[in-house]
Order: sequence, then C-alpha cells, then structure tokens
Amino acid sequence: MTKERLVPLGKIVVGNVFMAFAYAKWMKPNTIINGGVTSLAMILEKITKLPLLYLTNGVTLVLLASCYVFLGKGNFWRSLVSSVCYMILFSLFYSLPFEVRVNLPVDFIFASLFIAIGYYCCISSDASTVGMDVIALAIHKRSPQVRVAIAIRYINFLVLGMGLLTYGWLAVGVGIAFSFLNSYILNVLLLAHEKGSLL
Repeated sequence: MTKERLVPLGKIVVGNVFMAFAYAKWMKPNTIINGGVTSLAMILEKITKLPLLYLTNGVTLVLLASCYVFLGKGNFWRSLVSSVCYMILFSLFYSLPFEVRVNLPVDFIFASLFIAIGYYCCISSDASTVGMDVIALAIHKRSPQVRVAIAIRYINFLVLGMGLLTYGWLAVGVGIAFSFLNSYILNVLLLAHEKGSLL
C-alpha cells in the first residue's frame, strides 16, 4: 500500500471513529434524528409495514450501488470500507458501559461537530459514509457549483419533512436544527480543505 492510499484510508477510519462515537453516545441516547438513512427507513416502515432492519439495509445497499454507478469504483471501495468501519465502531461504542451525556444543548453541539468532522474525513478522502451524502456527492459531480454540505442539508430537510407524521413536530424541529448546524460546520471544513488549509 502506498502513502497515497494509506492516508485517505486512515482519514476514513478516523472519521468513522468520530461519527460512530457521536451516534452511539449522543444521537441515539438523546433520540436526535437527522434525516439520514435510519430516518428514511423509519418513514418507509410506516408506509410499507416492512421490518426496519430490512429497510435500513436495503436503503444502504441502494446507496452503496449508487456509489459505484455515480461516483466510480474507487469511491465505491473506500465507501465500503467506511460503511464496515462505522458498523463495527458504532457497535463497539454503543456497547461500552459509559455515558458522556451532559444535557441536550451541549450534546447537540458536540454531536454536530463530531459528525461534521466524520463526514469531512470521508468526503475529503473521496469516499462517502454510505448515507445521504451519496446523493449530494452525485449531484455535486454533475453540477460542481452545488456545495456538497448544502445539498446534504436540503436532502436531510426533505427526509425530515416526509417524516412529520412519524416523528412529530418537536423531533423534526430538532432534526432540522441539527442538520443546519452540522452542514454549516461541514461546509466550513470542506471550504478550508479546498483552500489547502486542512489535510
């Protein structure tokens, strides 16, 4: 393995450490939804009555196939590494018997920051998290003027809007606020990367 391949893979692993920790220790315990794959699967569960596990895995497989079709073979393999890392790390952090919760506002800010860093590490390594960022990256590839972070924000808003009946106004409101802050931080990080200020 050359340095050119190892550095991106290292960033992908680090990014998934941040994301898995945030989801296991702040998002899940506080039941913060963000309009991602699980949120979409929960909406589809209400509509189709199919088991959530099948729907989550099904949506993930569709997004992974989309990586290959729209983002290329290299992105597909790095995204596959990202997805496997996330599943292992989330399971690990979720099973560890310690809490880092303070209160909802503090947890909300830390989760937004950690998940933005995770997305940044994957996207800047030409990979995806095999989440809604796949769609955003495909849109950006076709129309480079569309910022990836902003596309992620509005895709999440769309999913959250569809989920009003599933989650209710309060959960959707928190999810919209989370998606806004998270995508804002991600956009700052990606802009810094484009200017050469970040690895």
